[in-house]
Amino acid sequence: MDALLLWDQELFLWLNGLGSEPFDAFWITVTNKRYTIGFYAILTAVMSKRLGWKNTLWMLLTIALLITFTDQITNLFKDGFKRLRPCHEVGLTDIMRQVKPACGGKYGYFSGHASNSFAMATFFVLLFTRHLKWLRWLFLVAALVAYSRIYIGVHYPLDVISGTCFGILGGWLFAKLYLRFIPNPI
Repeated sequence: MDALLLWDQELFLWLNGLGSEPFDAFWITVTNKRYTIGFYAILTAVMSKRLGWKNTLWMLLTIALLITFTDQITNLFKDGFKRLRPCHEVGLTDIMRQVKPACGGKYGYFSGHASNSFAMATFFVLLFTRHLKWLRWLFLVAALVAYSRIYIGVHYPLDVISGTCFGILGGWLFAKLYLRFIPNPI
């Protein structure tokens, strides 16, 4: 286990070190929840025209439950594993790039940004990609959000990978739940 954590730390330092000041503002924007929430709010509004008001309400309820689920499980893992974020590791703070002025909570395993982003992408892709092939690009958006957490210095790669896997699982579970009640959303 120690070898895996050491590898994770070395990979973090390499990926985090790839950043440069001209790109910092871009990655700070990508990692900002307001923009991600806005993006999915617009996507939900667009989808609501196809779904109708009743199915849209069901979708909004399902999304609220999905985000609550991923957030709460993420917090359980963070409190259970108590793995310090890289920006709280005394030996790392001098050799890493900390782009975001505030580090966030003390613990980082696993990434809530990654889990929420991939949960939403998976949810939308599973529900609507049959009719809207371009929605597969949501996985690229989710990957950018997930990587941004390493870039700005607040998560290790394993935090992001674990959050990604959990988000995909959560998105799949809630898409199946939605389809159980609304079998043909569009």
